[in-house]
Amino acid sequence: MTISTVKKACIAHYLGALPYEVALKLQQELKQARAEGKISDVMLLLQHPAVFTVGRFRGGEDIIVPPEILAREGIAVFHTDRGGGITYHGPGQLVGYPIVNLKENGRGVREYIRKLESAIIKLLLALGIQGYRLAGYPGVWASGKKVCSIGIHVSHCITTHGFALNVTNDLRYFEYITPCGLPGEVMTSISELLGHWVEMKTIIGELLPCFSEMFCLSCEQETNRWLATLDARSG
Repeated sequence: MTISTVKKACIAHYLGALPYEVALKLQQELKQARAEGKISDVMLLLQHPAVFTVGRFRGGEDIIVPPEILAREGIAVFHTDRGGGITYHGPGQLVGYPIVNLKENGRGVREYIRKLESAIIKLLLALGIQGYRLAGYPGVWASGKKVCSIGIHVSHCITTHGFALNVTNDLRYFEYITPCGLPGEVMTSISELLGHWVEMKTIIGELLPCFSEMFCLSCEQETNRWLATLDARSG
């Protein structure tokens, strides 16, 4: 399959903390706009309040604590159409939702997932962390633990959902679930691996060129375009 060497535009938006249901609705709107050719490829970057999301391949049986603990912690549960099992999102975790037209970019689903993994591995290497794949488990690992989860959905060649990279988030919440069918203690974060706190803006700054290179896209960060619309959704 031939891929053009001309870099297409991809607008990256860092939206800060955003409720999961708001981000999900925004993804659906952007997916439709991308399918209709009204926008270019988009990368949404954000953090979520504490939430568990369940993929379409496994159910809520992977929540291993009683409902009252979730209620006490204020953790919502959402069933989604992405691949993979259950995972946790929360403050300090960088979530990426690329809205990408695979057909226009000349890529298949498997290649797309591998490119996502490769972008994260390249990012980690820039920070001095040796990341790698583990056969049979989509995502990225380092030092025997999982640092980045990947779960996507593709409809009419347009991608939604994406990756969740543990940066400085509280890992104890993974102990409430069997994340991606794995024991909770197998999860790690960039800060844990490095032994010190890492600023989110540092991670975003390293991620965008890695994503651009892997997907032959020209990623430009933009922050203002969606703010008024998001305020209306969140209000």
